[in-house]
Amino acid sequence: MIADSARQPDPPILVVEGYSKSYGGKRVVEDVSLSVFPGSIFGFVGHNGAGKTTLIRSIVGALSFDGGDIRICGKSVRTDPVSCKQVTAYVPDSPDVYGFLTGMQYLDYVADLFCVGSDERARRIDGYAKRLGIEDRLGEMVSAYSHGMRQKLVMIGAFLHEPRLLVLDEPFVGLDPEVAYELRTMMHELTSRGSAIFLSSHVLDTVEKLCDTIAIIRQGSIIRLGTTYEVRGDESLEQVFLELAREARNG
Repeated sequence: MIADSARQPDPPILVVEGYSKSYGGKRVVEDVSLSVFPGSIFGFVGHNGAGKTTLIRSIVGALSFDGGDIRICGKSVRTDPVSCKQVTAYVPDSPDVYGFLTGMQYLDYVADLFCVGSDERARRIDGYAKRLGIEDRLGEMVSAYSHGMRQKLVMIGAFLHEPRLLVLDEPFVGLDPEVAYELRTMMHELTSRGSAIFLSSHVLDTVEKLCDTIAIIRQGSIIRLGTTYEVRGDESLEQVFLELAREARNG
């Protein structure tokens, strides 16, 4: 028997292929392609208006698009959006949560949506709430929460069903350093179990330390894509980002 020394890599969890999007006849994202594999934390960075949120909203099924395809675990967002959403969690940059619910009611609602059993949801909610320091506040109305509290609550909801793909847009805004550290630990634990994370953030130092793969988008097109080292070389990600910005200004 010959051992299979050249094991094929696992298929990507997220594939964006030739993605394009226009608003009012103006193309804002053009022919973007990328793949995110199991175990990966993929950083997606760019200036405001570069197309980051546009692509993210299409990945999670909140925005239609004009060209290309997006596949999650082999299913097309275009043709099978429900299957894609069942294995995806999304935390937007603004954690808008139903203010008329308590924190626990919101988490029960999320668990019901994703069919998380009562014993498992109780264990996960208790564990994540303690780690993020919100366990004593779940009985309060969400309308009384600060931005940081809402961010923690939405994060717990995102981790509840062990998503195969976790999409995060500016996840560290409003979090103190201790909670931000705990969240990074939770992210590594999730990817160690075979999930993938697609992360957009302006905090380039965090992206550089946290992500194994990075794409830089400018004016709707990807201008750098590769492993973190391939993108930044011997410089910091911030230096590379600023150099690319200067090149763009100077033509």
